[in-house]
Amino acid sequence: MLNSMKSSAPEKDKNAAANAAEIMERTVQPHDQAWARSEPTTKAGTASCIGSDMSIVGNIECNGPAQVFGRIKGEVRASDLLIGDGAQIEGTVIAQDVTVCGRVKGTIRAVRVKLQDSGAVEGDIFHRSLSIEENSLFEGSSRRVENPTDLPSVEAKGPQEEDMQNSALAPYLQRVEASASTDWSESAAEPKH
Repeated sequence: MLNSMKSSAPEKDKNAAANAAEIMERTVQPHDQAWARSEPTTKAGTASCIGSDMSIVGNIECNGPAQVFGRIKGEVRASDLLIGDGAQIEGTVIAQDVTVCGRVKGTIRAVRVKLQDSGAVEGDIFHRSLSIEENSLFEGSSRRVENPTDLPSVEAKGPQEEDMQNSALAPYLQRVEASASTDWSESAAEPKH
């Protein structure tokens, strides 16, 4: 009697699990299709949202518009970005349009940047157009550039090299480069022995 009960119990569980999986498939599939169909409207209309009760550590990339009301430590990329009241971002922000009503600590790279309400930015802003309302706070430097969303590594190579040569560290840096090149030539010569 006990044995039959034991063996039938897992059977029931298996059937229940299979039924649940079937139901899940049935309910999830139409939802996925609807989502795929509405994707173009998602890009134009509704934005992805990070709620005020969310805290994220890591990089976020959104192909469409996004709204942030929570806390983010990392890089945020979106087409249009609204940093809502109470939101905090620590890291680089890259978008076409950025509206700041919360706090950003880091670099903003966007074509249009608006600091509104009690928005606060601590860091540099690379922009084509910048507007700052009187209740906003901005500590850092702003620089108007033609393509602010382009990656800084390409754009900053030239000035960095000049800075290195003009700086007080230049002789030290040249010495390091020289010693590095001699190390390399010695190691390159080794296989000849």
